[in-house]
Amino acid sequence: MEGAAASAATGALQPVVEKLTALLGKEYERFNLARGEIEPLAHELSAVKALLVEKSEIEDPGEEDRLWMKDVRELSYDIEDSLDEFMLHATGDESAKPDGFLEKIRSLLESTKSRHRIAQEIEDLKKNVAGGNQSCRAVHNQPVANANNASIDPRALATFEDVTKLVGIDGLNGELDRLLEQDRAGDGSVQQQTRVISIVGSGGIGKTALAHQVYQNLEGRYNHRAFLSVSRNPDIRGILRSILYEVVRQEDFEAVIEGDYVSRVAGEDQLITKIREYLTGKRYFIVLDDIWNVKTWNSIKDIFPMTSCGSKIITTTRINDVAQDCCRSSINGDIYNMAPLSMAESTQLFYRRLFNPEEKCPSHLEEIAGQILEKCAGLPLAITAISGLLSSMEKTKEQWDQVKNSIGHGLEGNSSDEVMLKILSLSYFDLPLHLKTCLLYLSIFPKYYTIGKENLIRRWIGEGFIHEQNGIAAYDSGERCFNDLINRGLIQPGGTDKFYEVNSCRVHDTVLDFIASKAIEENFVTSIGVPGVNLTAGNKVRRLSIQNDGEIPSGLVLSSIRSLSVFGGNVEIPSLLEFRLLRVLAFEDCRQLKDDHLADVGNLLHLRYLRLNNAHAVTELPEKTAELQNMGTLEVHGQDTIMEIPAAICQVERLECLVTLVVTDDYAILPDKIVDMKALRVLEGVSVYRQSIDFIKGLAELTNLRKLGMIFVNSYADEEWEEKYKEIVSSIYKLTKSSLDSLHIYTLNEPPELLDNLSKEHPEPLGLRELVIEGDAVSGLAAWWGLLVNLRKLLFCAVEGVSEEDVQTLGSLSYLEYLCVHLWDAPEDPEVKAPLEKAMKDHPNRPKLVWIDEY
Repeated sequence: MEGAAASAATGALQPVVEKLTALLGKEYERFNLARGEIEPLAHELSAVKALLVEKSEIEDPGEEDRLWMKDVRELSYDIEDSLDEFMLHATGDESAKPDGFLEKIRSLLESTKSRHRIAQEIEDLKKNVAGGNQSCRAVHNQPVANANNASIDPRALATFEDVTKLVGIDGLNGELDRLLEQDRAGDGSVQQQTRVISIVGSGGIGKTALAHQVYQNLEGRYNHRAFLSVSRNPDIRGILRSILYEVVRQEDFEAVIEGDYVSRVAGEDQLITKIREYLTGKRYFIVLDDIWNVKTWNSIKDIFPMTSCGSKIITTTRINDVAQDCCRSSINGDIYNMAPLSMAESTQLFYRRLFNPEEKCPSHLEEIAGQILEKCAGLPLAITAISGLLSSMEKTKEQWDQVKNSIGHGLEGNSSDEVMLKILSLSYFDLPLHLKTCLLYLSIFPKYYTIGKENLIRRWIGEGFIHEQNGIAAYDSGERCFNDLINRGLIQPGGTDKFYEVNSCRVHDTVLDFIASKAIEENFVTSIGVPGVNLTAGNKVRRLSIQNDGEIPSGLVLSSIRSLSVFGGNVEIPSLLEFRLLRVLAFEDCRQLKDDHLADVGNLLHLRYLRLNNAHAVTELPEKTAELQNMGTLEVHGQDTIMEIPAAICQVERLECLVTLVVTDDYAILPDKIVDMKALRVLEGVSVYRQSIDFIKGLAELTNLRKLGMIFVNSYADEEWEEKYKEIVSSIYKLTKSSLDSLHIYTLNEPPELLDNLSKEHPEPLGLRELVIEGDAVSGLAAWWGLLVNLRKLLFCAVEGVSEEDVQTLGSLSYLEYLCVHLWDAPEDPEVKAPLEKAMKDHPNRPKLVWIDEY
């Protein structure tokens, strides 16, 4: 069954209530579970949950309340685990027993009542439950996202762009750009000395954003690069290991293997020697972000040769003494001071988020706006967060006054850290319960990590944070949550797709530190390999993130882990036998992952989400993957070799998303019986000519499919290619007449006449909203476009510009919002582009038109 959304605040209490109710259904009649015993328990737990939610809204609860909340959250997780185990085996195992979970629930309630002050509050809430309990019902039925937040506010994106410009590389009259170029002689040649530049400024002022911008801008100039967070309590050996891995991985495979071996067995002195050997005589670029003391810099600096082909080291710090010491290590070191924004710049940023360009701030809000900005102390992050908070409220003097007063009196004299902490805390506690949970989950990712939107939303679904509700699909609800967090300024857009829609996000390191502390406080996420995070022996881990070179220490209780995320090539892969209750399993950039590491994946019977990203050494999924009947998403990305997808995977009836995307021309062959998986909503990576005719015919039967990605590589065409071609045309037609919303076609070598044939054989209107055609140019486009009456987004290739017929057809698409055209020969003649540009300008929707010169 699909339970209600779990949350960080309530643990798993609401799902427990719903699963208890489910035990009274016909499926469990043979266990003779007494209705008179279960219904009162569920009733009372609803009251406990309502009280827990109420107390979680308090910014600083008392110690007694804090302990009580922790007890309830942890016991609710344990109870749900027991329920899940029982319900999983009950239908197929005649000997299954309730396993004592009713006794655990009674223990939970006795624990709450033992705190006498809270017991009376529970009794009061129980009376409300008996009468309908509007407060409890409001919490349970709280919409996953307000309809007003269904999309990203363009003003939010403009605000992030403004921050980049204000703190960017050309700030302060281009001083940083000048410092970066000072290693060049008058004739343009590169001087030999390594240059150290230390960016210094208060927290939230944009140091990391600036360093990251520089790092990206100079990518092509350096063969050996690394960007690492040092932080307040650094693991020096871990940092050295990460630097060694990063600088050697751009070399040949043998260097990577040697570097990996050395990093695992060497001490700090050996690592320093090895890194110096690698970097001597090479041109390198290293960014060391967030250094807090001179001792840390002195522990690291000796690894860098200071006469190395114009290499660069950039450090960021909040402390002037640290910046000065960093620069002393280089003959031509320099400090770049980042100053707070001026009041004029702060006001520009603030108003840009809250008002449209043609609007002005109402006169009755101007004074309050100025007072709020004074408290923000010129910190871009603070201004972004507070304006994002205000954007979700009515623009009234009362509301803004309340926010101003909540920030605190006399905050202007406090440190930047205190300013940021107060504003982030205010923004966090204003979030609805479901958004708090979605935000806290981001602490599972490493610093500076670019998080794909689809990946994140499918993780949320796998964790049970969001689900289908009130007719809105789970993914759509998750997308609204993602957009709302960007609109509130709590996450930053990481990148956009070709239609200029945000497809990834990043978390500012100050925000990440804040949510990580909250996640630790609520035992929501446990991170290993993160400097400064202290683990408590005997603690039950619920969600585990292993990063950098982290190794699982002894003493942690791993039997209750629901989510395991492993990041990077230095991490030791743990045995899956320890994680029987896993719901989410993800390996990101784990080149050390091998087939035998996944051998026990079939034992993870609760698994809902499995992701393998850049796991190059994995060649096949185990046959036992078919036993994972709860799995809804399987993603395989970035393989160098063909990964074998077992035919048995087709037995997973709940699988909604199957993505097999690779980076070579050797595309995965999918089992024929995938077409029996009627729950599929997303299917990508289908290499048409490598599939059987039965597979292609069967695609038409996937009536729930919303997104289909296909690949045509003519070098794979066999003697049946014409029949396959005919059948794929028929299947596409049938899918577009049912639920298919998005179609992506990639062609390589000789382009097919797919769309031409489709328009001739099936001239009826079709329901697609998004069509992407990449690779080689495809013929017969205009004839087909006219059938796409609901089309919102279109990308295609044009060989010699766009014909008059194309222009007329595109102009007739009433709902078109985005149009991307790849000019095959990239002509510069403006006359080639002019007709389509005019058509889009005259179009009622004024679609966004983008000319793509290359992919």
